[in-house]
Amino acid sequence: MTPNPDPQSSILTPQSLDPLTSSVQARYGKIARSVTEGGTQACCGPTERGCGNPTALATLHEGDVVLDLGSGGGIDVLLSATHVGPTGKAYGLDMTDDMLALARENQRKAGATNVEFLKSHIEHIPLPDNSVDVIISNCVINLSGNKDKVLAEAFRVLTPGGRFAVSDVVSRRRDVPDEIRRSVELWIGCVAGALHEDDFRAKLTTAGFEHVDIEIVREYRAVDARQFLSDAGLDADTIAPMVDGAFGSAFVRASKLRR
Repeated sequence: MTPNPDPQSSILTPQSLDPLTSSVQARYGKIARSVTEGGTQACCGPTERGCGNPTALATLHEGDVVLDLGSGGGIDVLLSATHVGPTGKAYGLDMTDDMLALARENQRKAGATNVEFLKSHIEHIPLPDNSVDVIISNCVINLSGNKDKVLAEAFRVLTPGGRFAVSDVVSRRRDVPDEIRRSVELWIGCVAGALHEDDFRAKLTTAGFEHVDIEIVREYRAVDARQFLSDAGLDADTIAPMVDGAFGSAFVRASKLRR
């Protein structure tokens, strides 16, 4: 039996959004409109799959209930729906109306009936406790200004024995220049909000997760940094060498043990 979303938890108003969140919402709304008009701009990084493939990472099973945090255009949700089958359910959670509209149109085209898209922040998941078997996410958690809340909510809605399997950007060094940390454009672009890999592990443990594992699958080099630094109006020649190897795409796995 699939859980019933709490409709009150999914209501977002402009007054409820902080400036950073509003900027993220505006950016991703623009991306969704671009895709609707025939564009192919990715949400995070130069590829359309963000920073990984969480559906492959999660090892989904028939009958699973899956939740994608920051589901965007819904591609990972629709892929998940094919894995969990008609006895399972795939939820997508996003805060941006244009992305939700795009996702629902993709759902219509795919004819997926075991899919539902919800509007809310990833810090406030409108689903009951112990109602989701697997949480996935593709390069989104680093965008949140309150990652402790995101992870606490993820732990809350997971069933005992549930799995957390996300792709995200992590920091590999603590000496990242202040110019990057202060840049909202780079935060939106999935870099400046990245947790250090050790801090990600610690926050997952604090939230209650066990069997935490972070696997770096791609390390970003200076050559990768030049374009996004230039786009943010920063001195790429000076800063790019300073961020060489400082960030990476990672598979992040953890579980909520049965008690």
